[in-house]
Amino acid sequence: MKVILFGATGMVGQGVLRECLLDPDVEGVLAISRTPLAQTHEKLRVLVHKDFTDYTAIESELWGYDACYFCLGISSVGMTEEAYRRVTYDMPVAAAKAVLARNPSMKFVLVTGAGTDAASRTMWARVKGEAENAILAMPFKGKYVFRPGFIQPLHGITSRTRSYRILYALFRPLFALFKLLFPTQVTTTEQVGKAMLAVTRHGAAKQVLNTPDINAVTAPSASLPASA
Repeated sequence: MKVILFGATGMVGQGVLRECLLDPDVEGVLAISRTPLAQTHEKLRVLVHKDFTDYTAIESELWGYDACYFCLGISSVGMTEEAYRRVTYDMPVAAAKAVLARNPSMKFVLVTGAGTDAASRTMWARVKGEAENAILAMPFKGKYVFRPGFIQPLHGITSRTRSYRILYALFRPLFALFKLLFPTQVTTTEQVGKAMLAVTRHGAAKQVLNTPDINAVTAPSASLPASA
């Protein structure tokens, strides 16, 4: 399996990249990033690309992949809807169109978040929901949306967002309690990465996976029926 990964420097993307590199079925990972990655690995190739709405300059690099994981995201705090839409809608839709045109048998996974809803009056939820709908309307062999709630970073992974780093540091001692009290709202970077690989291999019974679905995919006895 060969994978294209967007957002490898973010918290979710770091977790997905880790699981891809550890998985013996993954032959190689192409991480498309606006900045170089510090990490190196024999299965990892990093392609620095600045404009995530136009892939004309690198289209020859996008052939021959089985899956694409789009994990790039940004906080909406302090952003206009136009600026937020560019990152949250324009970028994933442009990436999906570019990789689909060259890999018609590809499976695509988009990460949004709990509360996403195209009909919402809340700007971030509405824009993310519109991005989900656009991706799910595309003729990928398989297309899935991950809506995780609270994500516990594992294996030294940290968020690039300062406010999130502070939040995670404050609540780190309470992670075990959160999992006990709110098991359907908490997942981990490891579970998200493994779940992406699982739906790529086997499909899923639904196209939109919330936190309980993500965790169920990675449970020891999990066996999701493939979607049509």
